[in-house]
Amino acid sequence: MDRNLALREIAQTGYNVGYGAKKHLATFDIVEKAPGWISIASFAAGILALVVPAFEDKLLAAIFLIIAYAVFYFNSYQENRTRYAEVGSRLTALSHSLRGLYYEVQSRPANSPIDDLMDRYQLLVEEHLRIGISKQIFLSDWYAHYKFFWQHQIGWMDEQLKFRFWRDKVPLSASLFAGLSLLALAAWLACGGGWRLCG
Repeated sequence: MDRNLALREIAQTGYNVGYGAKKHLATFDIVEKAPGWISIASFAAGILALVVPAFEDKLLAAIFLIIAYAVFYFNSYQENRTRYAEVGSRLTALSHSLRGLYYEVQSRPANSPIDDLMDRYQLLVEEHLRIGISKQIFLSDWYAHYKFFWQHQIGWMDEQLKFRFWRDKVPLSASLFAGLSLLALAAWLACGGGWRLCG
């Protein structure tokens, strides 16, 4: 295989593996921490409703009940949560192996054969495909984007893939959500700060 094509392919696989690792770890983090935070927030809202009139609002109470119900959703992942952490850690190790392989290919003279390195690469790809878990929790994509692009060392992949902010680093669903939220806020302000229909 051509050396430049090999570097690009390894970088692309490095992205897939690294992002997959962060997605597994994001699912683990959310399942591990979110129920506790939701319980604390719901309990605090219940206490505040006793003394703060604004917290007696029925809509606000309904929203907190819906959020509290989300704990049941998170609990469906509890049984396998350690597996998400284990797979995420293993995928992180594979990502480091791919980075090392990338630098090995890069350091070989231009006309040297790299078949031995590409054989190692193929083994890493096969392991990645074998161990990944397809079912991930809601919002793990957003958290994984943060963990991958802002916490992970991606410079070696960026050499080949040239990550862009809006195209790569911000999830499309987050951009759409932010845009729709801004439109809703503009409509709310245009209606004088109320949710009644503007006439």
